[in-house]
Amino acid sequence: MHSSRRNFLTSAGAAAATALPIAGTLASTPRAAAAPAVVGASSSDVKKVERIWVDLPFRPVPARHMHRERPGWSLFEVTRVELANGVVGFGESMVQYGGRPLRDEIIGRVTGRPAAESMWDDSVGNGLQMALFDAVGKTNGVPIHRLLGRQVRKRAFMSWWACDMSGEDWGIECSDAVARGYTAFKGKARSWFDLDEQCRVLTPTLPGHFQIDFDFNSLLLDSGHASRYLTALEKYHHIAIYETPIPQGDVEGNRLLRRKTSIPIAMHFGNPPIMTALREEVCDGFVIGGGASRVMNNGTIAAAANKPFWLQLVGTEITATWAMHLSAVLTHATWPAISCSNLYEVGLVKPRVELSNGTAKIPEGPGMGVDLDEDAVERYRIEPLEQPRQPPTDILLAIRFPTGATVYYVSARRYRADFLAGKLPVFAKGVYMEQVDNNGSAEWKDLNARALRDGSVHSAGRPL
Repeated sequence: MHSSRRNFLTSAGAAAATALPIAGTLASTPRAAAAPAVVGASSSDVKKVERIWVDLPFRPVPARHMHRERPGWSLFEVTRVELANGVVGFGESMVQYGGRPLRDEIIGRVTGRPAAESMWDDSVGNGLQMALFDAVGKTNGVPIHRLLGRQVRKRAFMSWWACDMSGEDWGIECSDAVARGYTAFKGKARSWFDLDEQCRVLTPTLPGHFQIDFDFNSLLLDSGHASRYLTALEKYHHIAIYETPIPQGDVEGNRLLRRKTSIPIAMHFGNPPIMTALREEVCDGFVIGGGASRVMNNGTIAAAANKPFWLQLVGTEITATWAMHLSAVLTHATWPAISCSNLYEVGLVKPRVELSNGTAKIPEGPGMGVDLDEDAVERYRIEPLEQPRQPPTDILLAIRFPTGATVYYVSARRYRADFLAGKLPVFAKGVYMEQVDNNGSAEWKDLNARALRDGSVHSAGRPL
């Protein structure tokens, strides 16, 4: 292991000297004083806010899996903001699983006030905040990143994302990623798939330069399980980063685990508290997301501690473009950003985001620097849903163990909860999950009904 991994504070002074301004809290610093003005000569009061819901189609491989994990990830609210000067800005928010529809109360709060006055307020939500920044940038004839700080890079690092699936399907996704200029892939490592087997199938299909990162979302449970498992995976040289192998609040366990593996460990910024994370050296870098103020604050702290991070802002290519502007001014946003925009058939922007050598050119035009794809918005426009979209219940998911046992589920949330609670074996060799097609039999209907009623059905054999 490189000793520099362990001595994060040795260069903190130098990093702090070049760190970007922390929005709202370091206004008196020399760097903040040099930030560009954001209010032009024309009126920039918010005149009108429009909300449009769209339901976007997944690409074929994600479509086979996202219905059980995150069906609501196809739903977005596109936000348009019109200023008194006639300038229109746009943004978006995923309306389930981390996002929320824009409320009338928030629209009332920003309407009639200067857009620049509200754009740093994270509480207005992702879509409206993006639209406000876009409109202010267009009003002043500058790209969004000029409103955020000093540009430090012209191209942004980006990664391809996929949920849990077989090694074969990951291989298809990575092939598509390589064809589109990506050099990094982030996958969900899950206890209901044998990750070693997934890597055995996947890695021979990858170019030597291609990196893969695995997000465990705590499913290795503790350092005892995790240390042996993670070190065994180091034989796959494509693996570059592990994210949250065990619960992030387990400070002692994470500190021990970091010393066991030579592969960097990433953790979501803020858990444990940042000073604890830095003092106890629990990780090598961070995952940073949220609104503009939060991202700039956390990104500046990471820079002061000389910690790299990846931006994780989930959405279509609207959100991906927004993340690129943030990346333009954050010195330590050197790990490939996650937007999940690769999930969808359409990008909602023109021109589309294009990658080469794992990076995308950060737009230099006013505001976002790209146009909203109005045709796509109209094509996939829907009426707002009154209730959140739920995963289907007319399915049967079978988790097969090497002992011959099978556990049947209807809900992905339920089997995830069972693994996190330690009710099922942790990353058993040979385990896999499959969806059992409805063959119309009484047996299928019985298993589906019992799994729906009881949460799960355990079988010593494989009856279906």
